[in-house]
Amino acid sequence: MIDSFLEYLSLEKKYSTHTITAYKNDLISFKDFLVVEFQQETLSDVHYNQIRSWIVALSDSKVSNRSINRKISSLKSFYKFFQKTHRIKVNPLAKHKALKVNKKIQVPFNSKEINQVINAVNEKNDFISLRNKLIVELFYSTGIRRAELINIKHSNIDLSNKTIKVLGKRSKERYVPLLPSVVQTLKQYLEVKKEFSIGLDELFITEKGNKIYETLVYRTINSYFSQVSTKEKKSPHILRHSFATHLLNEGADLNSVKELLGHSSLASTQVYTHNSLDAIKKVYNQAHPRSNKTE
Repeated sequence: MIDSFLEYLSLEKKYSTHTITAYKNDLISFKDFLVVEFQQETLSDVHYNQIRSWIVALSDSKVSNRSINRKISSLKSFYKFFQKTHRIKVNPLAKHKALKVNKKIQVPFNSKEINQVINAVNEKNDFISLRNKLIVELFYSTGIRRAELINIKHSNIDLSNKTIKVLGKRSKERYVPLLPSVVQTLKQYLEVKKEFSIGLDELFITEKGNKIYETLVYRTINSYFSQVSTKEKKSPHILRHSFATHLLNEGADLNSVKELLGHSSLASTQVYTHNSLDAIKKVYNQAHPRSNKTE
């Protein structure tokens, strides 16, 4: 049952390998729980009270409500699929309500922190330094996701038009513009990359000529920003967050930011607008005729 669902996610929904693995792990975890607690090996004849028992067990194991909601979401999608394909009549999670979670505010890097990192990566012009500099600049200047950056190929780069074609979620393609400074770094990197490349079309590679991987990208960003920032999270996603927040703070149109980020709906982009509230208030207080500008 699980294999056919995962195949559906891959072929029909076009989910990434990382996402499919997460679904698989959640389903196997629930199946193992059924075997241990209810001596039941099949997932087709499950009742909500069994799922509720799993939720309680996860909570007792100090799993956060956010993580529990993600696991239950995987399970809900699984049963939706089997209801849709007429393998079960009733979705046991049809009336389930997600657990309450405290919304975490993702604090973006400020301009000073970003400039400090860019200045730091400017110090050397060797292969690793130029690669890392390009990674930082691309994240901040385009807002692309980590997986999107890793999968950029030489054939996706159009230097004449200063754009890169990005393959986003569900294989949705989009073009992102490149700043002149990024184009310059890109050209420098391509020049020194020649001696390390072994015919791979991938833009970003290791010193051994292999395609870079998620952990390496995370470590690169975390390492640089740990030197200049005391923020709790220092990851590629926070740079994406910074990109969107800073654009909105400077008055960028929400729809334009949505397109640049590769979001399918405005609801996904609006999560970044709370960081722009102070900037919006400032503009409002300065511009509104009834505001007290002396305050």
